[in-house]
Amino acid sequence: MADISLSTGHATRPVRIRLVLFALAMGGFSIGTAEFAAMSLLPYFSATLAIDEATASHVISAYALGVVVGAPVLAVLGARMSRRWLLVGLMMAYGVFNLLSALAPSYGAMVALRFMAGLPHGAYFGVASLLAASLVPAHQRTRAVSLLMVGLTVATVVGVPFATVLGQTVGWRWGFGLVGVLAATTAALILTHAPRDVADRRVNPLRELGALGNRQVLLTLATAAVGFGGFFAVYTYVASTLLEVTQAGPASVPIALALMGIGMTLGTLGAGWLADKSQVGTIIGIMVVSGLLMLIYPFATGSLWAIMPVLFLIGLTACLGTVLETRLMDVAGDAQTMAAAMNHSAFNAANALGPWLAAMAITAGHGLPSAGFVGAGLSLAGLVVYGITLWDAQRPASRAASPAR
Repeated sequence: MADISLSTGHATRPVRIRLVLFALAMGGFSIGTAEFAAMSLLPYFSATLAIDEATASHVISAYALGVVVGAPVLAVLGARMSRRWLLVGLMMAYGVFNLLSALAPSYGAMVALRFMAGLPHGAYFGVASLLAASLVPAHQRTRAVSLLMVGLTVATVVGVPFATVLGQTVGWRWGFGLVGVLAATTAALILTHAPRDVADRRVNPLRELGALGNRQVLLTLATAAVGFGGFFAVYTYVASTLLEVTQAGPASVPIALALMGIGMTLGTLGAGWLADKSQVGTIIGIMVVSGLLMLIYPFATGSLWAIMPVLFLIGLTACLGTVLETRLMDVAGDAQTMAAAMNHSAFNAANALGPWLAAMAITAGHGLPSAGFVGAGLSLAGLVVYGITLWDAQRPASRAASPAR
């Protein structure tokens, strides 16, 4: 990926693709640190706010709901804006709401602020993915998007364990405060390195709503919302499971999260390469392997030496979003921004669905390991939805808009 020249409407200037992708990936790092650290910090902020862990998981669901709501709304409102300035604004808002989360005085305030923090999430990734894909030839789109998403997965290797250590030592509030600093850094990097595009006043924002009437877009989003719920069902309770079931001690939590993060990073890079060769096969393979690993997980929770490699392997399967992102680019037509943003709404619907179903199983008395069985069921259901998606793509009305590979 070398330098290119982009015409912005005022001048033609060289754009260093690697620097642009690094700036965009830094946003993924900021968001990934906040999103996943909230799960690992759950045992700590639940104690401070005087609530049980099942109730505390509603804080995670509130963030996910913010992503679901914010992605379509901001995609429409930002349709005529410069992508560069839109991304800067989204990251600044993200930083502010995370700083306020660090100061939350009560459970109710925490829920409200996490909802607000989630609003820019989906729109950021949607716009950033389109920008990343626009910098490279069509046959390299998934790899470019995967490099953006690596920022999120690296956050699980570095940012989340560090935020967890902060939570264990100086307090969980510092973990959210850290994200505010990261978001401000991202905004500065994007402002410096992203292409200086200008707003296109000819764009009709309501055109983006066409994605909501596209059956292939909706089915792909449903695949994400259901199929990825299993990962979040397990990830949300990793810290609690290690402490209460495996009885491994607090030091094991950041290590386990780092292992999952390494798996996520490797999986995302590998999926980007594989999906550019076979999109359909990569999606099916990810969900099948994920379901099998979720079935193994409950039986591995009793031993630290068993659960650690299983968590690493589960991390490898957390690359589904990268592949589905480019599928949405294929089927979305003129509603590219909406579809790309809604992909992250779908994954945060999964972030809400998985922990909620797992919490139901746990509070029903089946124990923390039962999250794995919930995850396996969601992976299987996602595979069924994707099968319906492929079947629908072959129907005459959908075939022209769905180039499965």
